Amino acid sequence: MNGHASRIHFRGVFVNRTLPMESDSNQAARKTLDERNRMSELERLRHSCAHVMATAILRLWPEAQFASGPPVENGFYYDVELDHRITPEDFPKIEEEMKKEIKANHPFEKRVVDRSQALADAQKGRLGALSERSVPSRYKLGNLADIPEGEPISYYQNGDFVDLCAGPHVMRTGNIGAFKLTNVASAYYKGDEKNPQLQRIYGTAFKNKTDLEAYSKMIEEAKRRDHRKIGAEMGLYVIDPEYVGPGLPLWLPKGGAIVEALEDLAKETEFAAGYVRVKTPHLAREKMYQTSGHIPMYLESMFPPLELKENTEAQVAERYYLKAMNCPHHHRIFAAEPRSYRDLPLRLAEYGTCYRYEQSGELFGLMRVRSLNMNDAHIYCTPEQFAQEFNAVNDMYLKYFKIFGIEKYVMRFSTHDPSKLGQKFVNEPELWIKTEKMVKDVLESSGINYIPVPNEAAFYGPKIDVQVWSVIGREFTLATNQVDFAVPRKFGLVYRDQDNTRKTPLCIHRAPLGTHERFIGFLIEHYAGNFPLWLAPEQVRVLTIGEDDSLVNYAKSIVQELRGHMVRAEGDYDGDKINGKVQRAEHSKVHTMLVVGPRDMTANAVSVRVHGKGSLGAKPRTEVVTDILSAIRERRP
Repeated sequence: MNGHASRIHFRGVFVNRTLPMESDSNQAARKTLDERNRMSELERLRHSCAHVMATAILRLWPEAQFASGPPVENGFYYDVELDHRITPEDFPKIEEEMKKEIKANHPFEKRVVDRSQALADAQKGRLGALSERSVPSRYKLGNLADIPEGEPISYYQNGDFVDLCAGPHVMRTGNIGAFKLTNVASAYYKGDEKNPQLQRIYGTAFKNKTDLEAYSKMIEEAKRRDHRKIGAEMGLYVIDPEYVGPGLPLWLPKGGAIVEALEDLAKETEFAAGYVRVKTPHLAREKMYQTSGHIPMYLESMFPPLELKENTEAQVAERYYLKAMNCPHHHRIFAAEPRSYRDLPLRLAEYGTCYRYEQSGELFGLMRVRSLNMNDAHIYCTPEQFAQEFNAVNDMYLKYFKIFGIEKYVMRFSTHDPSKLGQKFVNEPELWIKTEKMVKDVLESSGINYIPVPNEAAFYGPKIDVQVWSVIGREFTLATNQVDFAVPRKFGLVYRDQDNTRKTPLCIHRAPLGTHERFIGFLIEHYAGNFPLWLAPEQVRVLTIGEDDSLVNYAKSIVQELRGHMVRAEGDYDGDKINGKVQRAEHSKVHTMLVVGPRDMTANAVSVRVHGKGSLGAKPRTEVVTDILSAIRERRP
């Protein structure tokens, strides 16, 4: 249910946050000609800048072999094979050559050729090059093989550089505005780890220097808020690749506190909405996933099976899979008892642990992991109940957005591609049309902001992915809401209707808070680690001015009172100066500091400080404790 791209909305465009150096997860899929024709002006500019960068690299290293150089959401890249290892230290001289090409103001000239001509030119080394060479343009030969028969084949030329390219581009190199090379990564040719590993040179480009500078400032702020950096500084989680394994986070006590706070929120909200909680095991027999269709549809995202013989006489080993999703288990819970229309809607909820085998190059902090705890639920309902239930889930999203201060969001309505029925999507054309209309009608009648996204549905039905923006403008895929018309029938799920006939329920898959891992990663960056009181790992710290026994005992009594109400409160009672204690608490991002000295003790008061806001002055102890409890209970921002 979780995509991993994290994007920034910048002056009307979406741009990806820079991924780690070793990542090749930003592999751009080959665009159709129709998609290319819909490229924005900025995408065309960036695509052209990729060609200019290739031109510059060839002037410095004529032997460079180029693969693909598309525009992407954060700018552009070009994959290159080159013995010289390009580093950021090389960027200034590459950029200098790029400036020369831009100043030359060469036109981008398109030429359509037939396949035999393109193959001949690639064999002569002319494609992705400044001239013919003694070795073939090997990666261009591979790219040629990907162009479907009957699709036009074209070149684009700027100056001496000729490239196999369908375009489009700006008119001339001089139309390229401000640009900057940003980083180097490794990437497998065509994203396949069986292919050669290439160098991926990233850059970005804008229409003018002002936009580029503003973008750079935003990227710097995103780096400052990086959840991996803040998570380590605050001691929220660790990933131990040597003993536990890559992509398998360990929640430390402070991170565990956030996990518990989010689960409490979900449980309270779902209980009020009529959900019932269930628990399911972490694995199941192969038959479960064959029945659901996840094998073969989802097999490459699942961990390899465990094989075991149930007894010594067994001839064939049974296969068990770690669960990559909770829905099949919930379907079996539905099937465990006879169901009537009076039992529906049935809302089964679970914070279930799932395991997905993500490629090592795609793992990214908490945003892309192999073990994930999902705020999952499945709603079994009749067609007549669908609109009300789907709307109720959307209302739950809106409640959560308000709690977390999420002001900007959009819902992506993903539908199927009829040409891929039986391959990517279950082969039920009439049910696809029916359920997609049902979802669309609900979205439009409720006035929810959504955008249609073809060919991205779940294999069993249409879905909505919820995109949210953090306070600095980063976009995240937060959660999903899916309609399943196919899998309940595969499991033989039925209820007895009012006319005494047996019918298959619709199933709504929903996960408003996504997974702990992705959502907490988002919250770390959204709040920059400065969590609201109810969510802060350490909510209150009591600091003493001095270490007099009676003063320490007074401070301890405050801590005990707060902890008696389940407040995450600690004390700092040593003899350090109060300024040092405050600095330690501020550095640890403790939300509320209660400073107590002799005068406070005498007056049964405390002096209140809030992280990032400073001193709020002395207040009666009872008033402060009451306000802290109210703020936590109300989940104030």
